[in-house]
Amino acid sequence: MATKKAEPTFEEALNQLELIVRELEQGDIPLEQALGSFKEGIGLSQFCQKKLADAEEMLTKIMNEEGQEVVFQESEGVNV
Repeated sequence: MATKKAEPTFEEALNQLELIVRELEQGDIPLEQALGSFKEGIGLSQFCQKKLADAEEMLTKIMNEEGQEVVFQESEGVNV
């Protein structure tokens, strides 16, 4: 039976994404491997963006000065 991988932490995903970017920037990997790495990098980027958006939403709710829950609205220019 196949086991599911545990979801990485934000820091683990970001570190993996940085490794992939460095690998792709060097340009000395075969095309098929580069495409696979690029696809993995896109997934990691989306994962990190989601984690950051979730953290921002939580902080916005916590930091309301009047003690009321604040309705979070995604800022313009953020692509998730």
